[in-house]
Amino acid sequence: MNAPKSTQSTANNIVYVGMSADLIHPGHMNILRVARELADSINGKVIVGLLTDKAIASYKRVPYMNYAQRKEVVENIKFVDSIIAQETLSYEGNIRALRPRYVVHGDDWKNGAQAKTRQNVIDTLKEYGGELIEPSYTEGISSTQLNEDARAIGISTNARLSTLRRLIESKTPLRILETHSAISALIAQNSFVMQNGVRIEFDGFWSSSLTDSTSRGKPDIEAVELTSRLNTINDIFEVTTKPLIYDADTGGKIEHFAFSVRSLERTGVSAVIIEDKTGLKKNSLLGNDVEQTQDNIDDFCDKICAGKRAQITQDFMIIARIESLILDKG
Repeated sequence: MNAPKSTQSTANNIVYVGMSADLIHPGHMNILRVARELADSINGKVIVGLLTDKAIASYKRVPYMNYAQRKEVVENIKFVDSIIAQETLSYEGNIRALRPRYVVHGDDWKNGAQAKTRQNVIDTLKEYGGELIEPSYTEGISSTQLNEDARAIGISTNARLSTLRRLIESKTPLRILETHSAISALIAQNSFVMQNGVRIEFDGFWSSSLTDSTSRGKPDIEAVELTSRLNTINDIFEVTTKPLIYDADTGGKIEHFAFSVRSLERTGVSAVIIEDKTGLKKNSLLGNDVEQTQDNIDDFCDKICAGKRAQITQDFMIIARIESLILDKG
């Protein structure tokens, strides 16, 4: 192709392409092909700015593949010379560092969440004479549709389990909503609002002992056993793809807690949360209006350690909830 003429000579012979590269499709290949042709015309090279998990999660869901996995895919595409990390949605930092002659991006970002990012690219390139090249959107292919299709297929146990840790590492804040049935989880999974062109949605589910007990007409005193609650979680997992945190109240006896961790992890639960209280469980919202006994530090630490020894994967998490504040103990 005939390369557009740059207006100044301060740009480097670099063609820069910012990509998420989570679900590679023909549209991405077309962008990289155009970038390759531009680079060849100026005896330059194509550098892909691969968005980090944190950069992607700042405006949409956490990617299916982590950064290292996506990098391995992109570096094996013949059009690409090298890859650097793009730490933010904004291209500005990498553009200033590289001073590319051209930045290539499909013309589908003129509206929506990335419209401001596009304008920032144009303004930054203008400072030294770089140019934005925008190939036409590839018809018949849609990342959004591919994502919906992937979610419709479902998610593996290990993939769901590991998602929460990846979310914690790449996104803040996380929005977790209580669910106590498959239908409530479907509502949580599909609910969203658009804010300044960005889709804001819940990142995962919270299996609450309070609401699970209440939905069965029972008091919140650990009356619903783990097996029954796992049945509810399995119902939720059959129709959703997001991670789940399990509220295990006190965790029960140390010996029992170790088995609970194994059962939850095997099911695909991402984390279990326990509180440092002993005896018959009373809801924390009642505070000191009812008798509540706080566990001692050593015993609670022993319970956490027993749970950590029982888990198999590195992704499963145990969250310890300290009840001192609610019990007015400072």
